[in-house]
Amino acid sequence: MRRHFFAPLALAALLGACAPSTSADDAVPQGTGYDFLVLALTWSPSYCEIEGKDANRQQCGQGRDLGFVVHGLWPQFEKGWPEFCNGNGPNRVPNELVRDYLDIMPSAGLMGHQWRKHGSCTGLDQSDYFKLVRAARKRVAIPDDFAALADDITIAPSKLEAAFMAANPGMKADGVAISCSGRHLSEVRICMNDDLEFRSCKQVDARDCRLKSATMPAPG
Repeated sequence: MRRHFFAPLALAALLGACAPSTSADDAVPQGTGYDFLVLALTWSPSYCEIEGKDANRQQCGQGRDLGFVVHGLWPQFEKGWPEFCNGNGPNRVPNELVRDYLDIMPSAGLMGHQWRKHGSCTGLDQSDYFKLVRAARKRVAIPDDFAALADDITIAPSKLEAAFMAANPGMKADGVAISCSGRHLSEVRICMNDDLEFRSCKQVDARDCRLKSATMPAPG
């Protein structure tokens, strides 16, 4: 059964909601060579449905009923962004590091690709890059009202954006963008400073989904 929602709902990550800020004991690694960061949170059921049989089985296999997962943490310039830099460390992410982050990034292949394409451009080594990824994820609260999706929903992207802003004081309307792929709502992209405070980012906001409504498949 497909339900249609026109009021701000909230989608809780089946991975668990995270605290809205890092604790005083958390040391946030400081990167170099970029102006700000974008935390990309993928709605995993959309990815799995879009990719179909080509989807990563670690992420989309039977029993992997995931909600929002970390796609990546991307260094950005005020105009444009760096990619595939000469980073600190090997291209491959070692298994022991992969195991430490599978709770927020659902596959070794995803971690490896994100390190090579984006992490290598932060000036950090692999260990500190993924520490920064976790710290950024902890900074964002998934709106509680969107919990335990039992059915597919259709929602205005602007409503999901508003729910994220309500759940995260200080998040700016021009500092968060909803991404769509075809008819699917696929990602939430959130801009942050080095200290992981929310900030504006007009070039990211300009790529906001323009659909009046988009589909979010239920997990499972």
